[in-house]
Amino acid sequence: MTTTTALTVAAWPGIQPRLLRHGDEAYAEYRKQGGYHPLEDADHLLGEVDLSGLLGRGGAAFPLAVKLRAVRDNGRRCGGAVVVANGEEGEPASIKDRWLLRHRPHLVLDGIVLAAHAVHATEAILCIDEGSSTESSIAAALSERHRDPVPVRVVAIPPRYVASEESALINFLNTGDARPTVTPPRPTERGVGGRPTLVDNVDTLAQVAVIARTGGETYRRSHTTLITPTGAVQRPGVYEVPAGTRIGEALQRAGGATRPLQAVLVGGYGGSWLPLPSAAHLPLTHQALREAGASLGVAALLALPADTCGVTATSNILAYLAAESARQCGPCMFGLPAIATDFAELARGWARRGTLERLNRRLAVVRGRGACAHPDGAVRLAASALQVFGSDIAAHGAGRGCLAGPQRSAS
Repeated sequence: MTTTTALTVAAWPGIQPRLLRHGDEAYAEYRKQGGYHPLEDADHLLGEVDLSGLLGRGGAAFPLAVKLRAVRDNGRRCGGAVVVANGEEGEPASIKDRWLLRHRPHLVLDGIVLAAHAVHATEAILCIDEGSSTESSIAAALSERHRDPVPVRVVAIPPRYVASEESALINFLNTGDARPTVTPPRPTERGVGGRPTLVDNVDTLAQVAVIARTGGETYRRSHTTLITPTGAVQRPGVYEVPAGTRIGEALQRAGGATRPLQAVLVGGYGGSWLPLPSAAHLPLTHQALREAGASLGVAALLALPADTCGVTATSNILAYLAAESARQCGPCMFGLPAIATDFAELARGWARRGTLERLNRRLAVVRGRGACAHPDGAVRLAASALQVFGSDIAAHGAGRGCLAGPQRSAS
């Protein structure tokens, strides 16, 4: 399954957008609009980030202030820290990071510089996709900046799904191999060159620049989130919405469905299917989605129409995830292809007696056993599909054909 490259960029009606804007942004315009914020005392900046309650926007949702303090404190004992901005957007269902790098490079760069200031870093690195169109916009933005206390170095990373995992970035910067490594130690303890390293998504770091302008308390009261609704919606793209916007409202903001929907994939390819319309009321918050058995992840929403087979859609994504394995541990090398094969049998109606039972056993064995979180994401996707598309799977297995089609659309 692929997502469209045509996109709309828009903020929620009635809010003052902090991240989105139309057109490219020159540094002079950025400064004129009040975008640049002078460096403050590092402890004060850390306090404002703490007050803001900012969680990482790369999928893990870890409190940024906790990471900043850990890197700063460890860096004091190790002769300085490093900041790595993760712009290697390996998730096919998300395009928000590429959009920020292309159109708001100075906001991202300010966030990197501010984070480096907060942790007393002596080196800052921005990782982007090799061959990406963002390379030229970042290069142009850097040429306009001459007084950053910590220069930002750009490194191109091979565009693979697992390359965007934080330990994969560290491994590439240290060895040239963009594959995840077993942790601990965490990058906050030992990362680039053995030094404590802050690795955070470019969206997260752009938020730091916003917090430096607004203050932590104001940010907490009125912060926004970038989401990427795609699939069967009228206007797929990147949207800036108030925190807590409901799934149904987000899909409506993207123009509504192109045809009746049956489910939405929340959190990207390693996320969870949720049934519609029952999930439409769920707020896009970590807590609400966790209680529903899902996670916000990278805030990607993939709308699946009722006339499309959810089992086949899941099978296609699992085949992609298996192919994108780092191929360095058993769960990835053997578990993911086996799970993808089982799902392909279910999708094609070739399932033999015991296929479903074997698949459930494999999901249980693979869960939590990988060298990184990649196998867990595939298991989460597959498990949610078994629940949401259970009737379709039963119909496939009984040779009755898929329930997806006109009869479901009309129901």
